[in-house]
Amino acid sequence: MKILNLYAGIGGNRKLWGDEHEITAVEFEPYVAAAYAALYPQDTIIVADAHQYLLEHYKEYDLIWSSPPCPSHSRMRNSLVKSKPVYPDMKLYEEIIFLKHFFKGIWVVENVIPYYTPLISPVAVIDRHFVWSNKPISESKFSRGYAGRITDQSKEALAAEYGIELPDGTKNQRKLLRNAVHPDFGAYILKEVTNP
Repeated sequence: MKILNLYAGIGGNRKLWGDEHEITAVEFEPYVAAAYAALYPQDTIIVADAHQYLLEHYKEYDLIWSSPPCPSHSRMRNSLVKSKPVYPDMKLYEEIIFLKHFFKGIWVVENVIPYYTPLISPVAVIDRHFVWSNKPISESKFSRGYAGRITDQSKEALAAEYGIELPDGTKNQRKLLRNAVHPDFGAYILKEVTNP
């Protein structure tokens, strides 16, 4: 399959997908894209705006995975007293609507459970994620609890939990690991949406 991995980060969701697919990852931050490229040298990595790339290239892929940035939606941000209120980034919903109406392949949009009632109901709620897709996803088959296992939020503990060793010199390693989708979750969702 030709897979488009949008807002790829360091590729936590992609880690357990194997190498039999042709994967294109789009990441905006060059240093994050460099870390992804070091971890998955066989993938095509594009440093660009994922939202715009989707609009221009969606017809080229069989499966699209999108994980738009979650900070403006997260319950954590909303609960922080010192945090300045911001508008939720509506690219999340723009992409769900766009994919639903224009993309003929398989699509998945993943994000955190937000502080508000979602504007579009997800097809699954798994652990700390909402998942929107054009394929059914069983919530009950996923072995839950990985988020609860990660009590130590140090860079070393997160790297061990995710099985991801970032290249030496990568800045913000702890943040990159904290923002990564857990590999088990990524593998589970890919299996769910591609199995007949």
